[in-house]
Amino acid sequence: MSVFFATAIVAASKAFSFRSLRTSSTRLFSSVSKSSAPPRYNEKDVQLMKNILYRVRAVNQMPEEVRSSLIEFHIDGVCVGKVDPSIADLVCSADTVFTINQDNMLTLTADAGTTFDSRTRAVARVMEKLRDDGIVQGWRNEDYPVSTGFYDEPFFVIERAAAAFLGILEYGVHINGLVSSDDGSQPRMWIGRRSPTKSKYPGMLDHIVAGGQPAGLSLMENVVKECTEEAGIPEHLTLAGVRPAGAISYETYSTKHKAVSRVVLFNYDLYLPADFVPKPVDGEVDEFFLWTIDQVLESMDPDYPDPIKPNCYSVIIDYLLREGHISPEVPGYLDVLKELRSGDCR
Repeated sequence: MSVFFATAIVAASKAFSFRSLRTSSTRLFSSVSKSSAPPRYNEKDVQLMKNILYRVRAVNQMPEEVRSSLIEFHIDGVCVGKVDPSIADLVCSADTVFTINQDNMLTLTADAGTTFDSRTRAVARVMEKLRDDGIVQGWRNEDYPVSTGFYDEPFFVIERAAAAFLGILEYGVHINGLVSSDDGSQPRMWIGRRSPTKSKYPGMLDHIVAGGQPAGLSLMENVVKECTEEAGIPEHLTLAGVRPAGAISYETYSTKHKAVSRVVLFNYDLYLPADFVPKPVDGEVDEFFLWTIDQVLESMDPDYPDPIKPNCYSVIIDYLLREGHISPEVPGYLDVLKELRSGDCR
């Protein structure tokens, strides 16, 4: 045997041994990795995600057959609302302010004028009549702007209680009241209980602070005002601890009132000192509780006996997603994200 041939055999043998060793090592590593990796999620996680989807979908109640039947409310050639046909007929018959044009769109007549003030007065006249007839309920004496989007100039303002009858975009601020833990564990969340005299959701659990976004106030001015009025939080604590945290949107149709709620809520996280205790001030809140995150998650159960107000759940769920309390490994995660912004967010 030649030296060259012998050398080739030795080299080939070494290469084969190396490949065999590498393959065996890879298989061993793969086996160890798979056997030692923790499971991505368990049955408890799956059930929690189902509960969360239930809570988010509770405010996304706009059946497609209803959506397709709504009449658009137009001003100056642009859509500012979506109205149930029966409500459109009602506002048209109540006065000479509204009409349905040849394109089957609800519009204002010449009697409403073309200025901000004239339109405001004309629409208010109609809504006050509907209030007196018992159709518009829960009058607030709070004006909402009517526009094509949050940053656009309003065409007029409308009483808050009447906004959903014209299906205009409604805005609000919702605040997660949080207390950090000294030991680095999960923060806790302040939960309020609504007054039993509230016109909507009396006695239900709620955010520490939440409110509609009225005309004439900036978002932060409204946050400071609501914190002071609802929970007795001093302005300096609000400004020191608050941070904007995005927005959610949803659409809900009320079969009882034939009203279309198109809502955008601006979310805020407010970190408060551990020794601060919120106090009811304006009578809208009865009492406050400090919950752990586990208690918050437990309340997602559809059978929970003392639930939180429906749209507050969506804001809280958005917080839980942002802070990693809900795993993206669990099926349904992307459905939750989609549901949280299913409305007209503009």
